[in-house]
Amino acid sequence: MPEWLVLTLAMLAACAVVVIITFVRHRAAPDDEDPSETPDVIEYMTMWIGVVYAIVLGLAIAGVWEGRSAAQDHVQAEATALHEISERVRVYPAEERDRIRDDIRTYVSHVVTTEWDTMADKGEVTPRGAELFEQIRQDVTDYEPASDFEAQAYQPLLDQVTAANQARIARAESTGETMPGVVWFGLIAGAVITIGMIFALQIRRTTRELVLAGLFSALIAFLLFLIWDFDSPYSRGVTASADPFLNLFPGVGN
Repeated sequence: MPEWLVLTLAMLAACAVVVIITFVRHRAAPDDEDPSETPDVIEYMTMWIGVVYAIVLGLAIAGVWEGRSAAQDHVQAEATALHEISERVRVYPAEERDRIRDDIRTYVSHVVTTEWDTMADKGEVTPRGAELFEQIRQDVTDYEPASDFEAQAYQPLLDQVTAANQARIARAESTGETMPGVVWFGLIAGAVITIGMIFALQIRRTTRELVLAGLFSALIAFLLFLIWDFDSPYSRGVTASADPFLNLFPGVGN
């Protein structure tokens, strides 16, 4: 099911639940009930529950957005390091240079096709990707410089291999969900309590109140969906992109 459809259904469901409960409660209320008599303490508690929950939602959104941005940074760092290796080996003999560049393109092609799909579907990188990266490492480290000029380029190449490896490890560690289950429990329970406080204020069936209550519940449903969507940086709607690989290595994955 498309994610936009899931979001739409969640928001409509939240609105419908609030409206239905309002109608049922109004029908079941005693005739002498005065909805204008709401204790001041309930209004005070409702205000603070809303404030606290808004802070929690804001922190959750900031956390998952930071995780998504960090995931994109890992991709950029890995692609940049591999590109630097590909460019700096130009000082090596043609046979060594072409072999390293071919292995890098093979690895990048695997990442943007097979491994990217695996990260989205299973939340993990592939063993084949690790093998291809290890081949690049061996290509660089096993070469013995034949001149001072090549020797000067050797250590910077090793540094770029290390940078690419660190970025790959970070990318692998960020493929899964970042929000613990206990946090989701708090977010959902907080949403139920916050929306439930609407009824503590004795909402009536006026058009204005029903519209505001529906919009309020739909907004909370949207924010929860936004957190869920950002929570897995490589597998949902607003995901980290493989564009850094595609931009630095044109033609791979085609």
